[in-house]
Order: sequence, then structure tokens, then C-alpha cells
Amino acid sequence: MSLWDRIDVESRPPLEALWEALPGGLNVIPDIVARRTAMSAARAGAPKGSFPQLHTSEHRYTGPDGELTLRLYRPETAAATAPGLIYIHGGGMIMGDLESQDENMREAATELNIPIASIDYRKAPECPYPAAPEDCYAGVTWVFANAKAMGMDPTNIGLMGVSAGGGLALATALMLRDRGGPALAFLLPIYPMIDDRHNTRSSHEVLNIGIWDRAGSIEAWNWYLGGMEADAYAAPARADDLSNLPPTYIDVGDLDLFRDEDIEIAQRLSSAGVSVEFHLWPGAYHASELFAPDAALSRRIWSTRYAAIRRMAGLN
Repeated sequence: MSLWDRIDVESRPPLEALWEALPGGLNVIPDIVARRTAMSAARAGAPKGSFPQLHTSEHRYTGPDGELTLRLYRPETAAATAPGLIYIHGGGMIMGDLESQDENMREAATELNIPIASIDYRKAPECPYPAAPEDCYAGVTWVFANAKAMGMDPTNIGLMGVSAGGGLALATALMLRDRGGPALAFLLPIYPMIDDRHNTRSSHEVLNIGIWDRAGSIEAWNWYLGGMEADAYAAPARADDLSNLPPTYIDVGDLDLFRDEDIEIAQRLSSAGVSVEFHLWPGAYHASELFAPDAALSRRIWSTRYAAIRRMAGLN
């Protein structure tokens, strides 16, 4: 059975549309600015939901090289002091912004009835490592310092990210642990981008499906590292010590380039004494729940994440 044949049937149309518009996928666009524009254009046509009881506001915080923006999503019906979630968007360390998963965060804040702060970071190749994790660290510590003003319980704040954002979430958790920063209550690195070495079976197996494959990933890592040797904060799969991290939820599709590195990190976290919940989704490709949000598989992926957040945050 081919790779295409294994993809969830309801999740195929967005891939087919992307392949028709851009044979070879986004990776064939050599100019990074043009690639970002193409990604934004693809996102612009997505349907928008209505969330009348959700307030959004933008706040500025200081990173290592100037000011950055975070977006706060706060439901009207949330408790005055509720569990909080900090979110880091994806984009391969080279694309993405606060708009990338804006719709998903509106839905998540409404579904969970908690405030969510979505933080931004500088991108490669203009700003290589360590810009991104240092920006995320600054954003996370700012949220903790201002948690009560945002309606968050500072003793019950989790950190979530997808893809590159998942890798940055794990890197930031390591930085918080090592630097004696505020304590995360829970962690959700979702199909995280964590290993620059590309030596797993899945990194060789997942090719030419238009979203994220080996060639594009290697290129992104090269831009991100900028010639530097990767350490644990750049590529958390390289971390020797994964102990003393918060309860963690990880999921990844079985057709994702990152499948095997994510399976391995889940195993290593568990062996290090971390409470881990892990899900491997058959038929899911990289970010399939973002590209095919109406597929039954995508709805199941999100509902499982929501259940994990409720459990770890004590919302059940």
C-alpha cells in the first residue's frame, strides 16, 4: 500500500488541492518570503467560526532583541482565576505568526473555557537559533508574571505547541527547569519538531506528500541552526536529561515525518519519570487536523487533546 493510500480519506482533499496548486508542495518555493506568502494565502480561504463570548486582546512583551506580541483569548464565562494555557504556533521555525492557528485557539479557549495566551517568536533564516526559544522563554515568563491580570492561576499554567511550536514548547520547558523559572503544570508538545539529525525510518519514509517532508525539514533545520551545532534547546531530542518535566501529552500521525522521533521522546520522557500520555493517529499526516479540520479524524484528535488538558489542569 502506498503512502497516499494510507492517508485518512477525509483528510486527503487539502493535500490534493495543495499538490495541484504547487506540485511538490511548499518546499519547491525557494524564496522564504514567497513561501510565507503562499502559506498565508492558503490559510486565508479557511472558513471562520463565530465565538461571540470570547474576548481577544494583544499585549507586548520584551524579548532578547526587542518587543514581541502575544494574543490573549479569554472566554466571558471563564472563572475569574482559571487554569491557563500558553500556545506556540508552528511553521518549521521559518514560517507562521499569531494568525497561523488563530481559529484553533479561539475554538480551544471556548471549548475549554480557559484563557489562552498565544506567543510569537522570531523566525529563521533572518533570526537563527537561539532567537526562537529565547523569545518563547521571555513570553512564557511574562505570562506567568502577569497571570492574575489575564485571569490565569499562576500555579496551573500549561504550555502547548504544534510542530516547530511543539519543539519550542519542549525546549522552553527544559529552559524553565534549568534556569529555575516558573513551574509549568503540564506540557503538550504536539508532533514536535525536535531532531535535526533526520536518521529515523519515518524521516526517510515520508516523502512527497506536500505538507512537510525530509527535504523541506532538512532545509528548515539548516536555516534555523545557521551553521551552529545543535544543543538540547535547539533540538530537544539531543537532551541527555529529560527528568523533572511536567506531566506531558504528545500526539503524532503515523504518516508524519516526525513519527519516530516523537515516539522515542515519549519513551525517554516516561523512562525519566515524567507522566506521559501518547497517541499515534493512523492515517494522519503532518498537521492534518489543521489542514482538514472537518474530518472525523481531526475532530477526534482535538477532542482527545481537550480531554488531556482537562485532566492535567484538573478541569474534569
